[in-house]
Amino acid sequence: MAETLTERSQKILEAIIEEYIATAQPVGSKALAQNHEIKLSPASVRNVMAELEELGYLASPHTSAGRIPTEKGYRFYVDTLIRVNDLDKRQKDQIGLQYRQHGLQMADMLRVASRTLSSVSHYTGLVMIPRLKVTIFRHIEFVRLSPQQILVVFVTQSGLVQNKLVKIDEDLTPRDLEQITNYLNQTMTGLTIQEVRARIVTEMAQEKALYDHLLRRAFALSSAALVDETTGDVIIEGTSYFLEQPEFSDLNCMKRIVQTFEQKSILIDLLDRGIDTEGVQVIIGSETEYSELSDCSLITAAYSGKRGTLGTLGVIGPNRMPYSTIIPIVDYTANLISRLLDTDND
Repeated sequence: MAETLTERSQKILEAIIEEYIATAQPVGSKALAQNHEIKLSPASVRNVMAELEELGYLASPHTSAGRIPTEKGYRFYVDTLIRVNDLDKRQKDQIGLQYRQHGLQMADMLRVASRTLSSVSHYTGLVMIPRLKVTIFRHIEFVRLSPQQILVVFVTQSGLVQNKLVKIDEDLTPRDLEQITNYLNQTMTGLTIQEVRARIVTEMAQEKALYDHLLRRAFALSSAALVDETTGDVIIEGTSYFLEQPEFSDLNCMKRIVQTFEQKSILIDLLDRGIDTEGVQVIIGSETEYSELSDCSLITAAYSGKRGTLGTLGVIGPNRMPYSTIIPIVDYTANLISRLLDTDND
């Protein structure tokens, strides 16, 4: 909490964190007194640093007389000390230009967003693809693979294509599937799949006997397509930037990071946590609750369309990230994507 630190201690902690972010080297009292407007002698700075270490905001590497920030230090910095500035016009133009060049299709937009987050921040960009249940559909197709297995192909109005295998108890003929496909494609235009299911329930309640059997089958198939629809997917760009960070120079450490990115489920879980959060969320080190990412921080923000929140995007990198620089990049990108999707058919 802020009241546990004096103004002098806060100023020194801020200086140490920003110096360490810039250099990746432990910060000593002499260098700190010379390079920052601390206006204290090296001896006085050492005393404050010792107090900060005792309180858990700093740590002493065994190989150096300097100090480095702990997770507690980073968290205090992000919550209390950080000064986040708006992006300047050049930075906004650099980000916005990418979308003007690629058009306004959601599929392209999300790929560009991940790539742009990475190229502008020089860390790894992440964008969660919207879940089926919140996307607006243009077309659906059912392909019979076996008596109990059907491939469902969803095409959204924004051009995203998603496939899903579903198991059914009832053997449906190609003619049955054609009828269901035609009915749903007539029903679902401009609706999310949740809204389609609600409409089917309403029509079933109106006792449309002629279509009752068809409606029940259509409802069953659309429901099956959403069962366990929790894994989602994420677009990852710029994993090679981790190789540039001294924290990940160890081969085994880098291997764990790569495996985590390949698995994706951990990243999706972390992105999911920010989907109902307003503004930017910062997750630092062990706050991820995954040992594989104990040396990583994630900065995320939700993006939305006409019908509400669609997903989350962000940047992942070492705990030693320039938070004051990355936070506005993530925030601006999420707001830009939301504005573009609000004028598009998401």
